[in-house]
Amino acid sequence: MHNFGVPNISIGWVKTAVVAIAAATLAACASPTEADERPFALTTFTVIADMTRAVAGEHVRVESITKPGAEVHGYEPTPSDLRNAADADLVLDNGLGLERWFEQFLEDADASHVVLSEGIEPEFITGDSYAGQNNPHAWMSPLNAQIYVDNITAALTDLAPEHAAEFAANAAAYKAELAALHEDLVAGVSALPEAQRALVTCEGAFSYLARDAGLKEAYLWPVNADQQGTPQQIAQTVDFVRDNRVPAVFCESTVSDKAQQQVAADTGARFGGTLYVDSLSGPDGPVPTYLDLLRHDISTITAGLTR
Repeated sequence: MHNFGVPNISIGWVKTAVVAIAAATLAACASPTEADERPFALTTFTVIADMTRAVAGEHVRVESITKPGAEVHGYEPTPSDLRNAADADLVLDNGLGLERWFEQFLEDADASHVVLSEGIEPEFITGDSYAGQNNPHAWMSPLNAQIYVDNITAALTDLAPEHAAEFAANAAAYKAELAALHEDLVAGVSALPEAQRALVTCEGAFSYLARDAGLKEAYLWPVNADQQGTPQQIAQTVDFVRDNRVPAVFCESTVSDKAQQQVAADTGARFGGTLYVDSLSGPDGPVPTYLDLLRHDISTITAGLTR
């Protein structure tokens, strides 16, 4: 039989190659859930996912329902989100009314559920139709974040008790970094003249941070919603900035800063920069981790309020 220039390759070699290619293809197609046998913890947004990874180390697979840059308040879950919830061994959410879309996950998830804000004394929203409701942004306080870490550690220890010692060690190191950031916040604000200790943002997401730092607080709207930056909200914020001679105003990364830019233009205040609250950035962005988020916000606020 003629081979027409094709090398003489043995049948056995061909079979071996075919089997190897097929195995590689199957491995490539395997889902992360199938390939990763570690316990699976699912969180509602990227900030608490990062905190959970810091405590878990390599022993637990951690994923966030929302992705970097996403707005958590009005998130609309996808079918794949619901499938992920069904696969989870542990589900972690913030609580305090943040994730009102989250109830359907609990219906579909056969998993332990832990609310990470448990044990935190809530601040309350003032103004508009949200008055009297819990302010959900408790993680924006480095002091509160240490309570989150304790709750995460307890949840992971229940999930994988054989790694309890490592979880505890990771948590202790992480809480030390949070304590240092709290000290940086207090020191930065205390260096400002008292008249400049006022924080004006788009969303009222900084009540806990402002409380810790000794800052007066004002904002355009209490919670991110469809209607933002109404004429009344802008006028009230302009009055606050003028009355308190606030040197700079700020806005969060997940919403438009158009209304806050108008406040700056109407009052002569500077636009002090973009703050991060509800979401981390991607790995190459300015706040790839929660500790980076706190560092960025603390330095942006103190620099902006320094005349």
